[in-house]
Amino acid sequence: MGRKAGITLALLGSAAVAFQPSTPSRAQNDPRSQMRPNFDKAVKGKTVAWVPLTMSTTIDIIWTKVMKDNFDRYGINLVVRDPNFSSDAQLQAVNSLINEKPDVLVVQNANVSVLTRSLKKAMEAGIPVIQVNMMSNTATDAYVGVDNVDLGRKVAQDIVQQCGGGRGSGKVALVQGEATAAASLEQLQGAMEIFDKDKSIKVVSSQAANWDSNKANEITATVLQQHPDLCATYGFWGMMQQGAAQAVKTAGLQGKVKVYATTDGPRSDCDAVEQGLFHKVLSYRSDVQGGQITDAVLTVLQNGVKPGTKQLVYLSNSYWVEGKKDRAYCFDLEQPADR
Repeated sequence: MGRKAGITLALLGSAAVAFQPSTPSRAQNDPRSQMRPNFDKAVKGKTVAWVPLTMSTTIDIIWTKVMKDNFDRYGINLVVRDPNFSSDAQLQAVNSLINEKPDVLVVQNANVSVLTRSLKKAMEAGIPVIQVNMMSNTATDAYVGVDNVDLGRKVAQDIVQQCGGGRGSGKVALVQGEATAAASLEQLQGAMEIFDKDKSIKVVSSQAANWDSNKANEITATVLQQHPDLCATYGFWGMMQQGAAQAVKTAGLQGKVKVYATTDGPRSDCDAVEQGLFHKVLSYRSDVQGGQITDAVLTVLQNGVKPGTKQLVYLSNSYWVEGKKDRAYCFDLEQPADR
């Protein structure tokens, strides 16, 4: 007997038996079949530790929700430590987690200095570190968030168009968050780069409200008493700046004083624009950022790079919200994230 169609026939007594040639299985030859098993091996059962500023604000709640939804899908454990706006408690939580050795550490820095040494210590201990929206003075394995300097420039440029060159009094008030937080330092830097170039713009107040809407209200009410011809107020976070907007309304200056804010995109900030409390806001949607944080975590779990040797950047886009047509750039907390 001979070879036919790649099958060898051999006679054993009166029966013909077919032997398939020895070839690798399709699964062994198909790299696609190995992608999910390799992914699962890299991420399943791993633990991600998350230390925000506080779990009492929309931005941290939505980040956590999106991360948990995704991590549950991939078999990743999420551990959350809530310092409730206390820098000391945040430092203690991070140091404790380093001893517990999670597979990834994700942090939102209270300010640029409080976690500087601890984040370096975590990477030296072999723990990849991801920073969210506000960086410390230590560069880590990944940063997920906005370019705060660019946000400051964009808002300031719009204020100049509205208030500079004789189109308004040129008087501007700035409402910072926590004075030594990266979001405050960097938005201030970007804004002043623009304002300093225009002699018609005068910053009459630049004060820290520590992310508190009541404090923003108090600061703005005082500024309006001193400068009733104020042209614009710019707050470095929407939820905080809603307090400033209420102060403008109470003073009877709604529509006359233009209220600006950068925002993580909760629906209430879009509502404030539609109600005329905000002139406009620059939104970067924290629900979308939650997906970016997830992607960063999946990357550092799969790439096998020694912590501290490479810095990845996942920048968030920002969009102007000026009215009802822009509601897509805000989100409802109650709805599940689309991922």
